[in-house]
Amino acid sequence: MYILGLSALAHDSSAALVGDKGVIAAIEEGKLSRTRSASGIPHAAIRFCFERAGTRWNEMEKIAVAARFVPAWWRRSRQRFTESVPTPVSSGDYLRILRQLAGSQLAEGQSERVIELDHQLCHAAGAFYPSPFERAVIVTMDEMGDGHAGLVALGEGVNIQPLQASSFPNSLGWVYSQVTELIGFRPHQDEHKTQWLSLTGRAEFAGLFVEMLRSDRNPMPRLNKKFFNSGLEGRVAFSEEFYRRIGISEASEPLSAELRANLAASVQQACATVVTELLRSLLKKHKVSNVCLAGGLFLNPLLVESVERESGFEKVFVQLAAGNEGTALGAAWLVQHQMMGRARQPEASAPYWGPIFSNEEIKQVLDNCKATYHWMDSEPRKLDEAVKHLLAGRILAWYQGAAEFGPRALGHRSLFASPWDPYMKENLNDYVKHRESYRPFALSVPEEDCGRYFECSDLGRFMGTMARARPEAHELLGGLILPGGRVRLHIVERSANPLLWRLLKHFGTRAPAPMLVNTSFNLFGEPLVISPRDAIRSFYCSGTDAMMLGDFLLTKSTAEEMPESGMADQAERWSRA
Repeated sequence: MYILGLSALAHDSSAALVGDKGVIAAIEEGKLSRTRSASGIPHAAIRFCFERAGTRWNEMEKIAVAARFVPAWWRRSRQRFTESVPTPVSSGDYLRILRQLAGSQLAEGQSERVIELDHQLCHAAGAFYPSPFERAVIVTMDEMGDGHAGLVALGEGVNIQPLQASSFPNSLGWVYSQVTELIGFRPHQDEHKTQWLSLTGRAEFAGLFVEMLRSDRNPMPRLNKKFFNSGLEGRVAFSEEFYRRIGISEASEPLSAELRANLAASVQQACATVVTELLRSLLKKHKVSNVCLAGGLFLNPLLVESVERESGFEKVFVQLAAGNEGTALGAAWLVQHQMMGRARQPEASAPYWGPIFSNEEIKQVLDNCKATYHWMDSEPRKLDEAVKHLLAGRILAWYQGAAEFGPRALGHRSLFASPWDPYMKENLNDYVKHRESYRPFALSVPEEDCGRYFECSDLGRFMGTMARARPEAHELLGGLILPGGRVRLHIVERSANPLLWRLLKHFGTRAPAPMLVNTSFNLFGEPLVISPRDAIRSFYCSGTDAMMLGDFLLTKSTAEEMPESGMADQAERWSRA
């Protein structure tokens, strides 16, 4: 029998199907509908999960939803009445979702199987159950789920015991979104831009944000209302006192580039301070050496690195899909383990739970599109061709196997480039990604080679934290090293992704090191590509040079067209590196 998990349905909705042997399928609705953020019941994601397992509604043992709609509606209605706060999802949205739920197939003979679960508890389950820990402190923090901004809990075996919830608006995530909007980005969408911009600024207002986010008497987040408008009203709710403290006269005054960067650096450091001090207090109180983290705030790898270095916990685990989409898994696991008492499964080595397409299916799409392609009749030829393009300074789209679950490209739907191509950053940013120059690219490196160049925890497998470059990496990578010696790293395990592992090793035989720049394969403003048709459209609508689509190679130009002298010059530069 199966358990179907559904996310909270408010944003980034997703579905996950779990069986006795682990996760069978999981996908975000937005990746299938080709939108950045989908809300409501994830009909397409549910269909995919059923198709993958060859099952249907009547074989679902339970349908777990990561929201308790009526309590959430009541809490948010009360908050709107008492605080006048413009919460990210209105009470009207909850009523709309309830009507969708009542009119969907979930209610047709399935209502007795539907279980509504606390959103923050589902975040906690999504972090604890796939962790390697038998016992751990669990902390969740997001903007607001079911009217709460976070949860502290203890996990042991198959049980999770909630200890303390943090009520909205005492939310680090909400304040981070307020700053994101203040500095000119889209709230609830561009917080990742704020985190990377923080590396370019000075945290001169960090003390102000700590004063705003925490009281002296309690380590739990607590908003200081003097820094916000009455009732938290306004598009950006900061008060005149806040603007006075940062040195501008009013909210409408344009922010300089320096001030924008300094505000980003300040809120980033303040969040790290508040979170790490809370964790230190929990470590002292509960005497547990492991901590699990989930919720959208912990999609921030700079924050996670601060937790690893400063919280005092020996081991830190972050769910690979820490945002709302990950609650679909958490809901299913909570029912499976805590409610049904079934044993936990071994930790997942890789989240390749999305759609997969055979070479026959890929060829049908290629022929339908009248695309020109080359058949790779063996894996050695496939790797040789890929490396040839990478050595020639080409951007290579890599579409292999099942799609990743979660927000990051982990080597199945990726764009690769050589870290030593002199125009790599410009080519990726100007012709493919169309994004700000301060945003970093990740580096993929085989697990066995990681320690030679970097210091990084196991969270690097899912890009959940930051690495620190060793001296040898500083010499090799130069401009790819971020302030403080940080590197965004993707550690590739041979058991989890053997094809990418072999590509990296093969590239390393002809390059200074076995590592490649890795960024997501998608068009600007779209989610990761999922189907072959998505991949072909993205390939031809971007500045990507070549694509390995299953066992088919598509090119816009060939490595042979690069002058031999150019390749020789590049090889000579590498030999001197």
